[in-house]
Order: sequence, then structure tokens, then C-alpha cells
Amino acid sequence: MKMEWKKLISSKRLGQEYRHVERHDDRTEFKRDYDRLIFSAPFRRLQNKTQVFPLPGSVFVHNRLTHSLEVASVGMSLGSDVAHRIISERRPDLRGTLFEQIGQIVSTACLAHDLGNPPFGHSGEKAIQTFFTEGAGSMLKEQVSPAFWDDITHFEGNANAFRLLTHQFKGRRPGGFVMTYSTIASIVKYPFASSAAGRKGKFGFFQSEQASYQRLADGMGIFCISQPGEPLRYVRHPLVYLVEAADDICYEIMDLEDAHKLKILSFEETSELLLGFFDADVQQKIRQRIIDEQLTDENEQIVYLRACVIGKLENECVNAFVAHEDEILSGTFTGSLIDHISPLQCDAYRRCARLSVERIYRSKVVLDVELSGYKIMATLMEQMIEAVMHPDRYYSQQLIGRVSSQYDIDAADLESRLMAVIDYISGMTDVYALDVYQKINGISLPVI
Repeated sequence: MKMEWKKLISSKRLGQEYRHVERHDDRTEFKRDYDRLIFSAPFRRLQNKTQVFPLPGSVFVHNRLTHSLEVASVGMSLGSDVAHRIISERRPDLRGTLFEQIGQIVSTACLAHDLGNPPFGHSGEKAIQTFFTEGAGSMLKEQVSPAFWDDITHFEGNANAFRLLTHQFKGRRPGGFVMTYSTIASIVKYPFASSAAGRKGKFGFFQSEQASYQRLADGMGIFCISQPGEPLRYVRHPLVYLVEAADDICYEIMDLEDAHKLKILSFEETSELLLGFFDADVQQKIRQRIIDEQLTDENEQIVYLRACVIGKLENECVNAFVAHEDEILSGTFTGSLIDHISPLQCDAYRRCARLSVERIYRSKVVLDVELSGYKIMATLMEQMIEAVMHPDRYYSQQLIGRVSSQYDIDAADLESRLMAVIDYISGMTDVYALDVYQKINGISLPVI
């Protein structure tokens, strides 16, 4: 049994299913999703959120915004090429259907894939989780439901992105961003509840948005694989594999380029890693092209090599998706598309990944950001949770007064107030989080 492309590609909008038959303008519904994200405040805020390296000084490196734009570009190519290959080689009946638009869907989902990341990236995630598992928040376990406790102790940027896109915050319309079913489902990398997160701690939706995911998944015929009484678990929407591949390609290869710019990696190390994606004949052709094009600047040579590698990996991931389409549609495909590319490229990718862990993600400049970010986030969590636990106190009222009206910080039930704090803090940029941290600790004062 396989999922059906004609059901999986749905332009129905969450929260406005009743308006599905209406047409608004000449744009496709999936292009409308893309435009809606590009012009949104959460997307703009990504420009002040750390990708890996500190926000730029004299050397401009990637932030979450530039990363998301690059992932969207690669995602467009992946989706468009997959659609062309499947229609021309296997499914001519899909020509003229919404399936031809999967490039746009994947590209839009790529724009959204990091929207839920808190300030300071994984360090920020850890600060939120450990406030409840190791910090002052551990005493709250007996005051909330087991499902909610699973959500907050496994807090995850992926699940938070789904919440941001689908939750009805105060003063907002039902359905959140009111995106199409296919676009939203394409960002859910881990389509199961937090109670099924396992050792990796990854999951796709908070308890508060579980019904929304069920509506999407059941409406598109995505297979549910959990048994009655078990935590909810689905297989992935097939386009998730393309969003994941675009992200895998960009962060791994672009981090190498940034590391070279910051002189963490030498030119020789970086060029050797990038050339390793090609056999000897192609390597020679690339070197000759660099000579012919008179690329004497080392940074420009790395840019050219990076472009060659991204193009090769994109092609390899398209091949892997098409080759494993049946397994993907039946829900039996395992691993990522990168795991299934040709051995030469797969080995080169893994070499880059190993070096990134050893030399980039453990570099002093990265660790310093993580340590500082963790402290900032932990302090904000402690102060804000204390405020919603004791809202009648003077200082609590002052802190609560800073929170945007869209967050249900004054809710009657504790779980809603706790989630409002997490919404507020996770939505901050790095710069704003630092500013709030300094102000509430008396380190800085507003300019008068």
C-alpha cells in the first residue's frame, strides 16, 4: 500500500478549509504561501538569529535568514527536478496536476524550517529543556500533565515551527498562518508526539497542536503507524525528505565556506574537502576551469568549488528520491536522502561532517556563543517563569508587562502561561534576548 501523490499535494488551507474552492488571484496557492512567509515578522527575525558562528563583525557569515534563503533555493531545484523526473520517467498521469508545483512547495517549506528555532540555536533549545529537567522548573512536574511535561522537557525547534505556523495566538485568525496542507506537512521532520521522542528527543508537534497535525495528515492520506493507546506517530510526508536534503546540503557545505572565511580552516583543507566530492577526472576539469576563468582569489575559488559541490549533491539527492520513490510513498524508507547517494559523494559528505564537529562546532568562537547564549536563555526562563507562577508580585507584573499581547501570559491555567513564556522567549532574536537579559539584570539602562 502506498500514499497517493494526488492526495499528498493539497492546496487546502488549515483553518480555512471552507474557502478551498475560492480563487484569490493568479498566483498559485503555494506561491501565496511563499509570499506570506517572506513578508512575515518571524521570517524577518531570522536575520538576527545565530546559525553557527556569532553574528557578523567585519566578516559576514550566515545567519538563520541567509541560511533559510539558500536552503529554499536548493529546495526549489530539488522539488522541480524530482517532479520532472517522476512525470517523464514514471508517472505521466501527474502532468498538469498540482504535483508539478512541488518545487514551490519544497522551497516554501525550506523558508519555514527554522522559524521555530529559539535564540542561540541548539544552545537555546538546551536552555529551555534543562530549565525544567535540571533547573528551578523541575518542581513544576507535579503541577502539569505528563504530556505537557514531555513537550517542555523535549522542547524542539521543529515542533515550535509547526506551532508558530498553525497555532491561533491571541488576536490572530484560526489556523495561524493559514498555510496549505502540503506546505505545513513538508516541514514536519519528526511526525510524532513528544512522548514518542525517544533518545534523540526529536518530535514534530506539541500536544496543543496535535489535532492540527492529525487533520493535515488524515486529509492527505499520510499513514498513521501508532497503535491504539500509543503516542501518536505518522510516517513523513514525502516532501519532507527534499526539505531535509536541502538543509543538509546547505548547512554542511556553507559552514565550510564560513569556516574558511573566518580562518578556522585553511584554503588547502577547505579545497581538499570540496574536491573530494568528485573523481580524479572531474577534479582536474574543475581545476582547469578555475585557471581558465582566472580565479586567483582564494575566497572566489572556494565559492566556485562550493557551487560545484552543491550542484552535485542536488543531483545525487534527486536520483536517490526517484530511485526510492516507492519506499518513500509506502512509508518504509529509512534514513535521509544523503544516506542513499553514491558512495563517493556520501563518503565525502561524512568527512565534512566529521571535520565540522571536530574543528567548527567545537571551535572556541562557537563554544563562546553557546555558553553565553545558554546563560542568557536560562536567566530569561527563570525570571519569566517565576513571574507567571507569582503574577501578583510587583516585579512579576513589570516583567509580564513586557510580553506581547499575542501571548496568553494571563491565562487562568498554568500550562497556558508556561507555554506563553516559551513562545515569548523562543520568538526573540539573539540581539533582543541579550538586550532583555541586560535590562532585567540591571546591566544596562534604556537611553533616556
